[in-house]
Amino acid sequence: MSDIVLLDGGLGQEIVRRSGDRPTPLWSTSVMIDEPGVVGGVHRDFFAAGATVATTNSYAIHRDRLEPAGLATRFQALLLMAADEAEKARAVSGFGRVAGSLGPLGASYRPDLCPPPDEAEKLYAEVAGILAPHVDFFICETVVSLVHAEGALRGAKTAGKPVWLALSVKDDDGTKLRSGEALSDIRAIVDAYGPEAVLINCSAPEAIGDALKIVKDFGLPFGAYANGFTKISEAFLESRPTVDALERRKDLGPQAYAEIAMGWVAQGATIVGGCCEVGPAHIKELARRLTAAGHRIV
Repeated sequence: MSDIVLLDGGLGQEIVRRSGDRPTPLWSTSVMIDEPGVVGGVHRDFFAAGATVATTNSYAIHRDRLEPAGLATRFQALLLMAADEAEKARAVSGFGRVAGSLGPLGASYRPDLCPPPDEAEKLYAEVAGILAPHVDFFICETVVSLVHAEGALRGAKTAGKPVWLALSVKDDDGTKLRSGEALSDIRAIVDAYGPEAVLINCSAPEAIGDALKIVKDFGLPFGAYANGFTKISEAFLESRPTVDALERRKDLGPQAYAEIAMGWVAQGATIVGGCCEVGPAHIKELARRLTAAGHRIV
């Protein structure tokens, strides 16, 4: 049996749902400003469910997202607030690690908005430098193109902490990044910049098995955390979208999700968890299944 890192679930969606407010383009950042206690509560619940990693609520904290909302001056304060909420939850739980989330520049699933690597490196490095004293490692999340991967990894690596790379693939073809580029082509960038793990995230669960067959050959720890959306809608790909443009699947409850995730473990994955629409109940069931199968959650 294996040692398995159990990530948390879809932090942003869970935060927005608990707040009861209408989603905004700033996503869960808005909730953290208005109701910071909600964020810490979600972290604690994921730890209680069995997760061993708390991912900071910093996915959408980039200057290009804050400026249109008039919040650019709060950039550093918001990053530190996100780190503080995760650190406090870990202290209460008494175990676990904190992962610094580095989300996409511009918007999710939009490779056309990703700046060139030289520019992206500076932007990611600024975020990573602020979070570094408070996190154990970074996850470059929902990476959708080769250019995106290079810029994110270069920037994250400047902070001197381990970096994990999480790639998002097409929902109907796990062999391709959302940019349409072959997932296998990411190998050269992985070899050049040396992340400590390669994951597949924020993709349909059914597409992940084919993706893992590819990243398994990279020679690094690998794994996955899927989303629970029916599809990525055209409305969500417009300028400054909100998550209410996406529909939650009704066929992906805790048992169904855990069954799929255990399939990834059978493929050799040693890092699993959940992304958008995967809540504490899903992680609890996955923890139960892992333990019942003789795996050790670390």
